[in-house]
Amino acid sequence: MSKVTIKRALLSVSDKTGLIELAKALAATGAEILSTGGSAKALRDAGISVKEVAEHTGFPEMMDGRVKTLHPKIHGGFLALRDKADHVAAMKEHDIGGIDLVAVNLYPFEATVASGADFDTCIENIDIGGPAMVRSAAKNHKFVTIITDPADYPAIIAEISEQGGTSHATRKAMAAKAYARTAAYDTAISQWYAAQNGVTFPDRMTVAGTKVQECRYGENPHQVAAFYKNAENRPGIATAVQHQGKELSYNNLNDTDAAFELVSEFDPAVPTVAIIKHANPCGVATGATLKEAYEKALKCDPVSAFGGIVALNGRVDAETAAEIVKVFTEVIIAPEVTEEAMAIIAAKKNLRLLTTGGLADPVQSAKMVKTVAGGYLVQNRDTGRITKADLKVVTKRAPSDTELNDMLFAFQVAKHVKSNAIVYVRDGMTVGIGAGQMNRRDSSRIAAIRAGEAAETAGDTESLAKGSVVASDAFFPFADGLLAAAEAGATAVIQPGGSMRDQDVIDAADAAGLAMVFTGMRHFRH
Repeated sequence: MSKVTIKRALLSVSDKTGLIELAKALAATGAEILSTGGSAKALRDAGISVKEVAEHTGFPEMMDGRVKTLHPKIHGGFLALRDKADHVAAMKEHDIGGIDLVAVNLYPFEATVASGADFDTCIENIDIGGPAMVRSAAKNHKFVTIITDPADYPAIIAEISEQGGTSHATRKAMAAKAYARTAAYDTAISQWYAAQNGVTFPDRMTVAGTKVQECRYGENPHQVAAFYKNAENRPGIATAVQHQGKELSYNNLNDTDAAFELVSEFDPAVPTVAIIKHANPCGVATGATLKEAYEKALKCDPVSAFGGIVALNGRVDAETAAEIVKVFTEVIIAPEVTEEAMAIIAAKKNLRLLTTGGLADPVQSAKMVKTVAGGYLVQNRDTGRITKADLKVVTKRAPSDTELNDMLFAFQVAKHVKSNAIVYVRDGMTVGIGAGQMNRRDSSRIAAIRAGEAAETAGDTESLAKGSVVASDAFFPFADGLLAAAEAGATAVIQPGGSMRDQDVIDAADAAGLAMVFTGMRHFRH
């Protein structure tokens, strides 16, 4: 069966966007309109003839509206197979009229939870009749059109107006969308219930998201990809407004997220800039201004910064924008941007500019999901943070205040570098970063090489690592990585500690005249 003419429709929505336009289009075809509560009132106020569901079923709403559509005359009208004789006979015997179109959107449970409502209020915003109607209508999409998203109203209106009904392809597409909606709705409820019960990892876990865009391709052109957002509503790539530039690619999205999460670690009162390439920072720095912070971050590795992502933890001004656009940059992301800065960036038409309206909360916990063959790995976001009070001095020499400040900065950056991670910092700027190596010694050597190359590019006579501190995301299993840092010119080390050979590493630090502190916290990032 292809086209279905709409003779009777049921409209019961919490979001009344586009409701009147849909109802008018249906009424113009002569369709009878059933409705409930606020939807019925809105339709009557618009001069549209409507029949209450209670009148249609002969059964009143009760229990504060908890029971109103759960009735055979409603679900029979959805589920009856109109081409099956016994179904048609049952409809006639029990006076069940067919319902050909259903527009339902569910009680705003997600929004209610997000508002901080109490337990009982959240419970009352769990829709029962709505999902039941959606599922019934979607199951019988051969005969029934189900609409759960007001964004689909215009296309349905056009199809009904032009063709006198809806096609099977349309009904099938709407049914798939409907089941995705109820699945996401139940996911939100189950996650909320788990949290109410203090359960971090329930026996069954579902993941739901809303598609933001289909990407041109994935990590490589032969891969397909799309970007979905969840209900977390945390400032960042999923909530950002793009002001200009090409559509963000899969890799752009991944790198931009990494960049913004990194700068969100730092107090917005301290201007901080991160430049990211392939999800790893190639330069991070603080400064008196964002312009100064950007210049210091760029100095760390200007070669890798070409084609990178720039994230800032404050409002981008004209001076900072003028510096950034001197280097080919893929994306700029910041909480805000001035009009003057936007005008400067606009000259680079392909440069993507995103604003988030705020920084991500670095201690807000959420689940992170990674796919593996046949399943998922799930963990909480790494919200661990270290303060001076957490540090344990383990060497004969204690670090100076300047070294301590750089140590904490370096360790916070190392948290966002792929393991094995080594980060050299001097005067509030990274001067060398080693990422993703199979052993810590090589990461240390690579970071030292970067520091030397950055010095050459800047015209300095000695490596930028001279007089720096070094952070390691995990303990040094042997002294070789630490000694490589000492050879590069580092004077102090911050690391988690916890190796069976900690004492050997401490002895090597003492012999080299290094100050070293243990954090007791590891920051693997795989």
